[in-house]
Amino acid sequence: MSVLRFWPSLAILALAAIWTLCLLLAEDQWMIWSALAVAAVAIPAAMRTGAGAGLGAALNESGRFFALLISALIVMIALVIHDGHYPLMMLASVLIYGLVCIGLTIQFGYAGVINFAGAAFFGIGGYTAAVLGTSGVPSLLIVLLGGVIAALIGGFIILPILRTRGHYSALITIAFGLLFQIFLEVNETLGGPQGLKVEGAAIAGWSLLDGISLAGYDASFYLNYVLLIAAIFTAVFILTRNLERSWIGINLDAVREDAIGASVFGINVTAWRIFAFMLGNFVIGIAGALFAMMQNFIAPSNFSFSDSLLMLSIIVIGGIGNLWALLPAAIIVILIPEKLQEIGEYRILIFSVLVALVLRFRPTGLFPRPVRQFKREVEQ
Repeated sequence: MSVLRFWPSLAILALAAIWTLCLLLAEDQWMIWSALAVAAVAIPAAMRTGAGAGLGAALNESGRFFALLISALIVMIALVIHDGHYPLMMLASVLIYGLVCIGLTIQFGYAGVINFAGAAFFGIGGYTAAVLGTSGVPSLLIVLLGGVIAALIGGFIILPILRTRGHYSALITIAFGLLFQIFLEVNETLGGPQGLKVEGAAIAGWSLLDGISLAGYDASFYLNYVLLIAAIFTAVFILTRNLERSWIGINLDAVREDAIGASVFGINVTAWRIFAFMLGNFVIGIAGALFAMMQNFIAPSNFSFSDSLLMLSIIVIGGIGNLWALLPAAIIVILIPEKLQEIGEYRILIFSVLVALVLRFRPTGLFPRPVRQFKREVEQ
């Protein structure tokens, strides 16, 4: 692969990284609005000139290279703002919600399984970390167990979902999300409405709550979490993209597009839906455990139905089924409203209008998922 032929795409990613860094560091409102104005002009211009289409083609053609490149850019941004607690926390939050939406993409974008209880499975991972944090279990194993428990509980929830269709399936997941939050609020063992304290992550005996101090280089402890979450996000991203491009992804596409047609051709629709739902919840549970360890405290209010809608809005705005759109959409949904706190509740109004405009004029999202290409290798 010649990297030089991708130089326009590399330039776009570099500019996007610089823009994200500026937005993270921006404190005055005029700086934030200026960054948003630049994005509002640059994105349509890139689409009109074909640079956006070229970037999309490059991402699909050379996925692993660009996934590692984006991860490297995230690490570079984190190193630049190494001593800023708040910017690093926001960067880590964007990565965590991006990880959550990889799970939702597996469910909704690939297999067509509706899940309006993303925050509930996110909370299952978080409370798993809270309960096991004081038991001496290694932190990385706790993260995996958060995903496993979320997947197992999802295996029970998927059973009634498989017996329903459309909005009835959505109502089941909504009911589960509401019941989960009520269960947490009335369960004093899990802290009730006051929540629980969570032990921070530790790797090989080193607590991630300890800031890095090396030869005069002092960094916030959030840098540790950004690096850990970025590594996990990249690994899950590459594995999920490989799954999408494999025969498993083709089967999931068939199940989503036409379940009856897929079953006629011998595809076990029920088994693939269960697989997608459990795998997606496994990823969401991992993200929940990381979130709890980073925050050091969780409460039922962290996992409300509105949080589930926030997660779904990321994949809808970005483009359902497009993994590359998750981080840009997470920046729009998580970072920008947080930066516009000075305008109060009007920022929620602006966000709501944006969602409505996207659904009206670009129902496939800002960055639609490209059509799957089937290439046949011809022997010479």
